[in-house]
Amino acid sequence: MKLILNGEEKEYAPPLTVEQLVALEGFRPDRIALERNGEIVPKVQYAQTSLCDGDKIEIVSFVGGG
Repeated sequence: MKLILNGEEKEYAPPLTVEQLVALEGFRPDRIALERNGEIVPKVQYAQTSLCDGDKIEIVSFVGGG
């Protein structure tokens, strides 16, 4: 299955949930916001949200500092 992740086409083995994608890409769920096809996915729905071939995913990491 092909996904567009932050503007880059990537290949993944289906089935795949948002939760699995976040783990595969090494992101910490508590430090990101994720958008699927233009819609924000709430963190509580990561495990239940299945991804489909061609989905466009944007992941934004929060960076702390002082």
